[in-house]
Order: sequence, then structure tokens, then C-alpha cells
Amino acid sequence: MKIIFKSIVLLVFAIALATVYTSCSEDDLPNNGDPMIKYIRVPDPASSDSLLVSGFQANMVVIVGENLKDAVEIWFNDQPGQLVSTFITNTTIFTVVPADIPEVITNKITIVFSNGKTLEHDFVVEISEPEVISMNSEYVLEGELATIRGNFFYEPLTVTFTGGVTGELISVDDQIIEVEVPAGAQPGPITITTNFGETESDFWFRDNRNIFISSDPFTGWWNAAYVVTSPGANDPPSINGNYIRVKKVVGAWAWTEVAGGPASAMGEISKNIPDDAILNPADYNFKFEVNTLLPYNNNVIKFNFGISSENNDEYKWLPPYDTKGVWQTVVIPFEEVAAKLNIETVNPDGYWTRILMHGPGELDADISFDNFRIVPKVLED
Repeated sequence: MKIIFKSIVLLVFAIALATVYTSCSEDDLPNNGDPMIKYIRVPDPASSDSLLVSGFQANMVVIVGENLKDAVEIWFNDQPGQLVSTFITNTTIFTVVPADIPEVITNKITIVFSNGKTLEHDFVVEISEPEVISMNSEYVLEGELATIRGNFFYEPLTVTFTGGVTGELISVDDQIIEVEVPAGAQPGPITITTNFGETESDFWFRDNRNIFISSDPFTGWWNAAYVVTSPGANDPPSINGNYIRVKKVVGAWAWTEVAGGPASAMGEISKNIPDDAILNPADYNFKFEVNTLLPYNNNVIKFNFGISSENNDEYKWLPPYDTKGVWQTVVIPFEEVAAKLNIETVNPDGYWTRILMHGPGELDADISFDNFRIVPKVLED
């Protein structure tokens, strides 16, 4: 009987203690147990004192507060953010600012909790201005479609060419624009404008700077017969005057010089590589346009330029590459070429130049080239 009575007393005591403990715990919860946001910061612990009142699309942020563990939804303006349970604690929520553009801008974060309560906090989503990265081809004829690649291409949007003319938009998504090249478009940067900013491209449309191999007119030692001056119905269209076309079977290790020669044979064009590119190759790109009517899928195309005399340790542009009958711009960081050719000495008298096809495997070639140039990676002021 004493044992039963003692057990009942202990049970009553345990229930009373639990009740008291629960009551005290609820009273002791920060903000009376209601969710609250103290601040928002960047995720890097080393920069945790960097507080945010705004953030760019697709950037991760950390919401710091109290009683946040029951969050089930998060909204930035009218766009939902992502919540992952493993990134939610009672005091922090790791989430990513949505990349989609809001239709209704409230400049607030709204968190919805499992009990239906909501919590708002001031926060501005910074909408990125356009990012312009490249064109499929930097040379496009009037009335033809130019394809521009980048990011944050949000309509309404305009594409303005040097010369002050605006192209007709054919299609737009977040990362690709197709635009009809208007009459009056001149060589130079293009400018893309949205409601969130304006960006001028680092590359030039119809870039005519620093061309060191051109067929207008042909100069050099080799293969003037490869130059197309009046394209026929079965030829690629001309994009900048004459161009080079190699249409033949190139045997394995057959020595096929396409164009070039010493500075004395190339003429003034051999001096067009900028001195600064020789001294600071990492600041420049090597570019040219190419058109393959048959795939470049064998052999090797080798480049020699920016040197004072013949050098057989060429920069090798390796297969495969296939433009399927349209012109495309090839972009190669110039420091890669300079390292292979040991380019480092400025020569005011010009440079040795050669395009050579020489490598393993027979190539049934039908490949055209134009506008070999060395140009700055970043738009010069």
C-alpha cells in the first residue's frame, strides 16, 4: 500500500513538474514564441557581419531571427523562394533569392509558418542589368539574324547597334536574343537596354580592329587561289569582302599552307597586332570567323603569328568543329596562343604569319576563314 501511495505521489509530482516546466519554457521563449527576423546576412561565416537590406537574383542569403523552424513558405515580392528543411533552424533560414522577375513589387520578404501565421521583413530584390557575353557570329549581314548570348534579358528590351540604329527583336529569352540586323549598323559595340539597366558589349559587332590576315587584298606567299572574291550560289556568303576557302582533301600529315608569309610579303597588315597584346597577352583574345560546309573532324589546323620568323611549334586548333554552313566567331584567349608560340617581343617591322593544315587523319575539307584579329577582351574606354 505504501508503494502504491508513493508511486501516485511521484506521478502527481512529475505531472506538476512537467506543467511548471512547460509553462516556464513558453514564457521564456524569445518574443513569446512568435517568429521574428533580426537581420539578413551573407552566408559566408567570415563575413557574417555583412548585413543586407537587398540582394541580387540567384544569390544565397541567411535570414537570422527567432522561432523560425516552422517556416513552410518564403516569398520575395510575389516570387516563391526555396525552403529546404536541412537549411532551417530555429534561428536561421538559408535560402536563395529567386531569379524570376516579380510582377508585383512589394520590396518585402514574407515567411509563412505551419500554423498559418505570416511574417514580413523589408528586403529589396536587385534586378540585374543585362549581361552581354558573346554573339554566335560577330559578322552578320543587314537583314540577317544575329544571335546574342548573355543573361538577364528581360523584356521590354532593345538592341542598339553602333550607328544608333535599333534591331527588330525576333525572339528573346533570359539568355539568348535573336535580332534582325538593321540598315546602318556600324562596326562597334552593341548596347542592350531593359527596364533594369543598360549594358554595352565588350566585343565589337563587325569587329574590324587589328586584322592581321585579310584577303582584301590578298598578300603573302601562299595560295591566292583559296581566296573567294565573288561568291557563287554554292559558296558561303561574303561577310567582310574576300575570304579564304579550302575545299580539297587534305591527306594525313600533308603540308598544306593556307595563307601567310614573312612580314615583307604580308605588307603593312603584318604590323596590326598591337604592341600591348604582345606584352600583355592575357588582356586580349584571338578571334576569327569560320564556316564549315563539311565538318572539320580530322587533321590539325595550326597558327603561326606574332613572331619574327618561322616557328613550327604552332598553336594547334584541334578538331572537331562544325558550323553546319553558317559563319561563326571563334574566340581563343590570346595568352594560350602566346604561350605556345613564345610570343613576347614587340617587332615594329611586323610579324611572320602562317595558317597551316598538317596533322594525323585525312580531312575532306570545305572550310572558310575570315578576319583573323587580336582584340581586347574588355571594352576600351
